[in-house]
Amino acid sequence: MTDFNVSISPHEAMEIIDNEIVNGSITEVKVDEYIRQPDDRIIAVMVYEKHYYRAGNRLTLTVVVDNLRGATHIHAVGGGGGQGFLSFDWGASGNFEDTIFKVLRKYIIE
Repeated sequence: MTDFNVSISPHEAMEIIDNEIVNGSITEVKVDEYIRQPDDRIIAVMVYEKHYYRAGNRLTLTVVVDNLRGATHIHAVGGGGGQGFLSFDWGASGNFEDTIFKVLRKYIIE
């Protein structure tokens, strides 16, 4: 799980994330996006999927972007992977999740 604030607007953060994940790989797609904008605030939930060869399965990445407390907040969690009863993803979901931190690193604020 990843949590941090950034200095850019929610829409800018969403655009950067989409560009990196959807346009950055042929195995990654946006499954769904849900956005609510009460007043001047926004909350967006985006779900991505990626075929990760190392895990031998599809992984998901759920990203929540909001500005409910002022600064734009990013929350991301990866999941899935592996096959069978005792499935492991060998760190692949964590790597997928780390993509969000890496692409927004220069905008992170305290």
